[in-house]
This record gives sequence, C-alpha cells and structure tokens, in this order.
Amino acid sequence: MRLIEVTFPDSVETKPLLSACMKAEPMDYRLEPADDRGRRLLRLVFRTGDGQEAIDAIQGILANEEGWRLVVVPVEAALPKPKDTEEDEETKKQRKTLALREELFEDISRGANLNRDFLLLTVLSAVVAALGLNANNVAAVIGAMVIAPLLGPILAFSFGSALGDLDLMLRSARTALAGLMVGLLVAMALGAATSANLGSDELVSRTFVGVDAVALALAAGAAAALSISTGISSALVGVMVAVALLPPSAAVGLFIGDGEWSMALRAALLLAINVTSVILAALFVFRVKGVRPRTWLERRSAKRSVFVNYAVWVVCILVLTAVAWRVAPVDVLP
Repeated sequence: MRLIEVTFPDSVETKPLLSACMKAEPMDYRLEPADDRGRRLLRLVFRTGDGQEAIDAIQGILANEEGWRLVVVPVEAALPKPKDTEEDEETKKQRKTLALREELFEDISRGANLNRDFLLLTVLSAVVAALGLNANNVAAVIGAMVIAPLLGPILAFSFGSALGDLDLMLRSARTALAGLMVGLLVAMALGAATSANLGSDELVSRTFVGVDAVALALAAGAAAALSISTGISSALVGVMVAVALLPPSAAVGLFIGDGEWSMALRAALLLAINVTSVILAALFVFRVKGVRPRTWLERRSAKRSVFVNYAVWVVCILVLTAVAWRVAPVDVLP
C-alpha cells in the first residue's frame, strides 16, 4: 500500500481534482478543510502498484498553481486488512507491481551523482578487485563486485533514455565514465607495481570473451531493471555479482600496467560487452514496464530518444558480439 498526500491552496476547485483522482480507484480518501494558512490536504490510499494515474492527473491540474506539494509515503501496515473479495481473480492477475515513476526517479537518479563517496567506493572496490584477480582469490573478486557502485549510473542512463531526460543521461554517462576511468587507473598503478599474475585463473578468465558473455550481461541487465521497477531492490546484489562490471575494468588496468596489451584488449572487449548489454536490456525492460514521461509532448520526445538509443546500442552489441565470435581464446599458461 502507499499513501499520497497533496496540499494545495483553498482557491483550487476540488471537484475536478477529486473526480480525476477517483478514476484511479483509490482504496480510501479524505479531503481536509482549509487550515489557518488557507491550504487544504487530500489523502489518497492505494494498493501497491497503483496511484500513477492519480499522480499524473494531480500534476496536470495543479501544474499552473502556486504553493502545492505532493508527497508519496509507503505504508508498512494498515488495519483493517483489505478484503481479497474486493477484486476478482482476473483483476488480480492483471494488476502490475510497479513502483511509481517519481519513486523510480528518486531512487535511480541518486546513482548518477558523481561525488566523493562514489569515487572512494570505486577506488576501494578497484583495489579489492585488482588484488583479488592477481591472487586468484574468488571471494575478494565477488566482494569487489558487490561494493562497486558502477551499476547505478548505467541503470540511470537507461532510465533517462526511457524518459527522454537528457540531463539525467548526461549526468549518468559522466559518472559511469569517471568510475570506469578511476578503476582503470587504480588497477594500472597496481599492475605497474606488482605485475599481472598470468597464472591466476580469475584474471585470465576476464580475457575469454564469448557469446555466452553477451547472454549473461543481457539477462543481468534485465534483472537489474526489473528488480528496481518492481521495488525488489534486494535482488540488485545478485545482479552486481552476475554482471561483473568492475573486474574486467581492473583486469584491463592490470594488463596495461604490466605491458600485456593483447590481454588488455580482450578484457576491454568483455567490459564493453557487459556495459552495452546492461544498457540495452535495462532500456527494454523499462519500456515494457511502462516507464514513460507524463505528458504527450514529453512522450513524443522520449520515443525519439528510445528509438535512437535502441539503434545505437543494438548496433554496438552486434559489432561487439561479432568481434567476440572471431576472437579465439589465448593460452597464456606454460
């Protein structure tokens, strides 16, 4: 369940506002009389997955008004419990469990912020990944995958593409590139200081690029977008481990630092496939789950953005897959 609270000036006509909200079929509602500041409060209670229609209607009606605010509050518990008989079985099957667009934007856009915490986490995860790869330490590599914050800006880029939000796309692209470059430079420094351990299976495996890597990254990217859009963020930990964005970047840095350019290019190919696949799969899932702008004009702009992004990333994944298909594994062990 979720509670939507709207405060607005008493001068606003309540009849069209209530009529628009009732079309979204709230479980309950309450309209408070004006307070001493001349403001009114409307409370709406919706089932989980509902409420987007009401929020869009409220924004459309109050867009030109001053002094209004809408707040979405998650409801942990409520009594009495809703009766299952209120909906038939067919309606239950059709009901979507989808986070609100505004909730998604707040959660995902935070991952596009480039700040000291993001850079520090990237540096620490790069150190853990590089040392783990060199020492053939599987546990350390998995730990680096979990603490690396690189998945956030990449998902934010796909979400911005689905909404046609150019500002979010640019911010997330800048943050993702900064994170990848920081991880690469840290690993390069470690590679130059310690040299790459070509006897490490964990390190060398980051140079084996196949079509299975594309399928894995596509599935992981789709799972990431689905977990966020349905509000099951706990699944992101598994996605971080599955998609493995940082270890290939650390492998590239280690190989460059040690002068192994051929191996570095193979690891870079795996990294490019992972990033491209995650963006493409997430963009597709957000589109399927109905993540779109509110107004018709914004939707038309977003449609062009999605089409261009689809075209660019599909071409990229096809080219990278073709290259991966032609690159044969190299035996580096004596």
